[in-house]
Amino acid sequence: MKALALISSLLANTPAVGAVPAAVTPARPTRNKATEPVVVWASLSPQERAAFITGEAGLPLRDRLLRVSERFLGTPYVHSPLGEGSGVDPDPTFRLDAVDCLTFVEQALAMSLARSDAEVPGILERLRYASTPSYEDRNHLMEAQWLPNNQRKGFLVDVTRRYGGEDTVRVQKTLTPLTWTSRSSLALGLPKARQPKGTYSLDMIPLERVLERARTVPSGTIFVVLREDLPLKATRVTHLGFVVQKGKRTWLRHARRGADGNGRVVDEDLETFLARNAKYDKWRVSGVSLYEPHAPDSGGGELVRSP
Repeated sequence: MKALALISSLLANTPAVGAVPAAVTPARPTRNKATEPVVVWASLSPQERAAFITGEAGLPLRDRLLRVSERFLGTPYVHSPLGEGSGVDPDPTFRLDAVDCLTFVEQALAMSLARSDAEVPGILERLRYASTPSYEDRNHLMEAQWLPNNQRKGFLVDVTRRYGGEDTVRVQKTLTPLTWTSRSSLALGLPKARQPKGTYSLDMIPLERVLERARTVPSGTIFVVLREDLPLKATRVTHLGFVVQKGKRTWLRHARRGADGNGRVVDEDLETFLARNAKYDKWRVSGVSLYEPHAPDSGGGELVRSP
């Protein structure tokens, strides 16, 4: 059995998610009638996918993100579908027939930032790893690795305070030697030298204030869900997706795991999503952080290839 990636395990709406209810109806994207119908990525040939990516390269990043992520709607949810292709986690390094919430965001970002299909693997590696494409160097933990590393590389800008205003609070996640004694932390299989320790800070909009701020958040913004800080949990982040503004409503486009095994990528009304999250009492949801995707300056944060 492959080693479990903690971030993929936790980034799944874990406690009490339940099956996808009837109220969660994928919203129909607003499309120009002259454009072709939406076809999911898994149904396209490599040549068709390459043509799409090249053809979209001239659009603003926000528009590309919406169009690329839209083609994931309906894609099945599979826990931790990506790996290194060999070694500790031999899962493929790229696939479009299944995603979890993190790999959905990572692959949508990589495909949106790429100017050609050939650039996608390299960009995806830069998003998923700190410096080398190895299991030990993967960005497993959101606060300690994925978020700060991708901000440093220029892929993300924290815009929580921009849209949260005076409602924004500063929160922390502390990783101690005790954290790494828990079952969920040990499941990562990281050697002690590669176990992050320290205190990591984030801006957060409290859960009860998110909805009233939501309409000001642009489509394509990454929406990160935080829970309360528990000493034995190696992260507070348990889910993420993209904000999508349509009509007079705000939606969350995300890969949602269903208790019946029929999870998929959906557009879910944000009010419904927040109401469900507010009901979790075993590991309470605290609020959300917001990140704006960016195309980094060329040459920044390049990966060092393993020999």
